[in-house]
Amino acid sequence: MNLLVDLGNSRLKWAQDASGQWQAGAALLDSEKNIVELFDKAWKKMAKPRRVVVCSVSHPERIAALGQWIRSRWSLPVHIVRPQAEQLGVKNLYRQPDQLGADRWTALIGARGLTHTAACVVDAGTALTVDAMSAKGDFLGGVIFPGLKLLHESLVQGTVAISAEIGEASNCLGRSTEDGVAAGTLFGLAGAVDRLIEENRRTLGDSMKVFLTGGDAPLISSHLRVAYTPSPDLVLKGLARIADSL
Repeated sequence: MNLLVDLGNSRLKWAQDASGQWQAGAALLDSEKNIVELFDKAWKKMAKPRRVVVCSVSHPERIAALGQWIRSRWSLPVHIVRPQAEQLGVKNLYRQPDQLGADRWTALIGARGLTHTAACVVDAGTALTVDAMSAKGDFLGGVIFPGLKLLHESLVQGTVAISAEIGEASNCLGRSTEDGVAAGTLFGLAGAVDRLIEENRRTLGDSMKVFLTGGDAPLISSHLRVAYTPSPDLVLKGLARIADSL
């Protein structure tokens, strides 16, 4: 069994991958809590894995704490995924390949395992990324956009009259400031995603498949006008491909 770990800015996700059996879990990260306690709760009763493969864009201190926990618990090394120039059918065309986020790279590898057509990967996390990959597996580039939480926080922090209270966003006819902010950020973000996908389709063609992943994907999915494939474990699926190649 391989333990696959996606340590993000706001969520910890993991999966146990063994002989076709897939068991996944997730937890929100709380800056006020000791992250070691979270590892204990998630994995203390887990059998020793064959290997541990990690993708992380979190604080170096959290990554170090994760490595220390794994070594103390199971005496195992931790394989930390780093973006490569080329890996598992994906070619990285970033000007500086090692500067691409590890989560974006791993999600592209996950998408490549699901299709050999052109693909657009939308990852709705703390930041929202939209990445384009050709049918040949070339990562052509992408965009980074503030996610829902960052959009809301920017309005709260940049104004005097907007409170941190979360409003209701069932439609765009907000009848309070809080509802207006909630609807504006949600519908605005979904509209931005639709436009970015449309731009990628102009480059990659109508056969391009769209994969939607990330913690906020369920919030924006029903507001998208484009067709997409829900892929909640896309980064973990990429980690599974990398683990099998080691």
